[in-house]
Parts: sequence; structure tokens; C-alpha cells
Amino acid sequence: MVDLGVRLKKLRTDKHLTQEQLSKRIGLTKSVISAYECDLRYPSYDILITLASIFGVTTDFLLGVDKKQVVDVSKLSDDNLQIIHNLVDALAEK
Repeated sequence: MVDLGVRLKKLRTDKHLTQEQLSKRIGLTKSVISAYECDLRYPSYDILITLASIFGVTTDFLLGVDKKQVVDVSKLSDDNLQIIHNLVDALAEK
């Protein structure tokens, strides 16, 4: 679980969540979140899945297996989804 702590902290701070806020969302203590971020402890499978769901990433991303980060576009209209696809295609060409 290389860099799990680094990835978790970045995802948490990107969402403007404190360790305490995140801990309350998943039913753990702030010290457990801190231990995860410092790589002193590792989450159980259930908690790992919950964290992935909260941050909209895969468990593979959290574990460092997959470097890709996903974006949830399920609430976008078809027109907006097409705009996103076109933008991604244009950026990938550069």
C-alpha cells in the first residue's frame, strides 16, 4: 500500500475536509485517520471501499495500483458529457 497515506491526505484536503470531519463520515476516530495518513495503520477492506466511494476514486487508485483518477460524470446531461469528452480528447492530443 505504497503512498496510501499521501493519496488519502491529498484527496481529503482537496475536498476541504478535516481529519475529524472525515472520521465522522466513516465512523472512526480522528486519530485513526491520522494513522492512515502517516502510514502507521492501514484501513480494512470495508473502510477502503468506503473511502474510495467518498472520494470518487477506485480502491486501486488509493492503493497506488492504478495511477488513473476517475471523475463521476453520472449526473451530467448527454450534451455536457459530450463537451467533457471533447475537452479530454483535446487535452490528450497536446
